[in-house]
Amino acid sequence: MPTLISHPLCPYVQRAAIVLAEKNLPFERIHIDLAHKPDWFLQISPLGKTPVLQVDGQAIFESAVICEYLDDTTAPRLHPEDALQRARHRAWMEFGSAMLNTIAGFYNAPDDAALERKAAELHAQSAQLEAALQDGPYFAGPRFSMVDAVFGPVFRYFDVFDGLGDFGFFASAPKLRAWRQALAARPSVAGAVGGDYPELLRRFLSQRPSALAQRLAASTPV
Repeated sequence: MPTLISHPLCPYVQRAAIVLAEKNLPFERIHIDLAHKPDWFLQISPLGKTPVLQVDGQAIFESAVICEYLDDTTAPRLHPEDALQRARHRAWMEFGSAMLNTIAGFYNAPDDAALERKAAELHAQSAQLEAALQDGPYFAGPRFSMVDAVFGPVFRYFDVFDGLGDFGFFASAPKLRAWRQALAARPSVAGAVGGDYPELLRRFLSQRPSALAQRLAASTPV
């Protein structure tokens, strides 16, 4: 049975967990504390990051590589068969990673001005995504793909952000809102995190020296 070395908040771990679930592959999950990485983990993860997938005694690191390996070896395929469409999907997967970087800049923004600048970046990225979407319910239509596995963890952040301010990230993006709802309802996406994920994320955000942490403190009952 494969073993997924993970961290409970890592969106890249969630990608791997979603793909494993979509492939109907049973796996063991081991959480580690990234602030105190055990020696055995550093020996199998040269970059010191999660996720790592252990298969038959071999370690595969980096989420994109893990997902590609799973798609190469186990049905059903999540990538399109057409090479051009497959390349397009991989490009949008990279866009998902770029959006995660913007999200990190948003929750680390030190003051309201920086927060608004990052919010504007997220609005712009949302508009680009809206223009790329087809009829749904998923990225490329009725078939769940690797792009959907990437964006399920992206949208999960906004479940908490929406309670901290009226940012209106998807107000002008009806296709994006429908896609977000479809992904949230997908069992593989919902099951990629534990039931305590929202509280863990709020705790993580509250510990940042950021404008968002101040809003979180103000919204938390005393």
